[in-house]
Amino acid sequence: MTALKNSFRDLLRYPSAVFGGAIILILIGISIYALVSIPYSEAVRLWRGGEDVWYQNPKYAPPAWFNYFSDRKRPVSFAVNSADGGMQKTITPNDENISTVDITYTFDYNYDEAPQEMILYFATVFDQKLPFASVTWVTPDGRTIRIADTQLDHKITFRFSQDQKLQKRVKSEDVMTALFADPEDTNTENPRALKGQYQLIISGTTFEKASDINAEFVFHGDLYGLAGTDKYRRDLVLPLLYGTPIALAFGLLAALGTSLLTMIIAAVGTWYGGWLDELIQRITEVNLVLPFLAILIMVGTFYSRSIWLMLGVTILLSIFSGSIITYRSIFLQSKEASYIEAARSYGASSSRIIFTYLIPRMVPLLIPALVSSVPSFVFLEASLAVLGLGDPVLPTWGKVIDDAFADGALYQGRYYWVLEPAILLMFTGLGFAMLGFALDRIFNPRLRDI
Repeated sequence: MTALKNSFRDLLRYPSAVFGGAIILILIGISIYALVSIPYSEAVRLWRGGEDVWYQNPKYAPPAWFNYFSDRKRPVSFAVNSADGGMQKTITPNDENISTVDITYTFDYNYDEAPQEMILYFATVFDQKLPFASVTWVTPDGRTIRIADTQLDHKITFRFSQDQKLQKRVKSEDVMTALFADPEDTNTENPRALKGQYQLIISGTTFEKASDINAEFVFHGDLYGLAGTDKYRRDLVLPLLYGTPIALAFGLLAALGTSLLTMIIAAVGTWYGGWLDELIQRITEVNLVLPFLAILIMVGTFYSRSIWLMLGVTILLSIFSGSIITYRSIFLQSKEASYIEAARSYGASSSRIIFTYLIPRMVPLLIPALVSSVPSFVFLEASLAVLGLGDPVLPTWGKVIDDAFADGALYQGRYYWVLEPAILLMFTGLGFAMLGFALDRIFNPRLRDI
């Protein structure tokens, strides 16, 4: 315990270790939050969901914070529903069967451009007689625009920009610009939006006692959320959050499994020697010339792209690496040490000598190497995903980059789609590399004065 405290105290002397440790703690905190807030099954469902799951989000929307870096403010997406109190709703009975349902939503609009689209999703309850609804749009300067008059089925969707009757009323095929444009703006090609308070009014009539009307108003702006959306309308916060525990789990398990198994195999081969040591060395020599990435590609192409299968193959191919030769050379020296001879003299078994005396002596070398190797395995998982061999079920950083490249995000100026997961990968590598460098200086006295 005292040695551990001293090592931790030494670690705090290095700013690089403090900075790297802070990054790792942040990543661990994000991982815990992601796993607690989004269960595994829910994360998979959302990631694989289609329009029925992500219908509230616009396609290809950059993050909302883009407005902080632009003089021309772009609209941010939102959605409200009268069923959960997001819109003001009143029901007025007129007689025994007929009732009036008034749904109103008022919002401030402080953007310079019109949105992509506005959609109304009606959900009605009735037995035989269809309810009726009128939709009205009120602008900040007091203009009232009749949007639609329609009968309502149980489920009905009304898209403002696609309604031909509305196009005729506003005398333009670009309905969104017509509804938001400032009448006094002389720029007819790209007019600025009229800022102020807009109001959506839905006046419905039901003709049965138990009938009811609810409406969901979905506003598709140009920007969305903290991370934006992709071509499938998916919120990129999901893969950025949930990709963190996946990346850390893959990197840490691969690094830990590879390091421990390599050390154990090297220790066993060195202690017993003979044909076992020769076999380990020959396997190592063969493994060093095998095309590591090519084998992973073959496994992903012809068998399975499961991330856990890839993890197992990665550990298996990384056990007999160059490190086993390094460990062997150190174990050969330790094997002849006096404390090993003393252990032999009082009859200690081979397994006790290997796991109690030989391997613990290598822990100071193991810890820095283990920490420093984590980023390489994290990048490996992302690289496999970019090559199209990522797990199709899980939302990961590499899968986001792969989707972005497949859709030509860089050529179309959607840099956020690539940069967000790339920055997380970079910070992960930076954090573990800086911590591993500091640990190496602590556990290797020859590096302390360098």
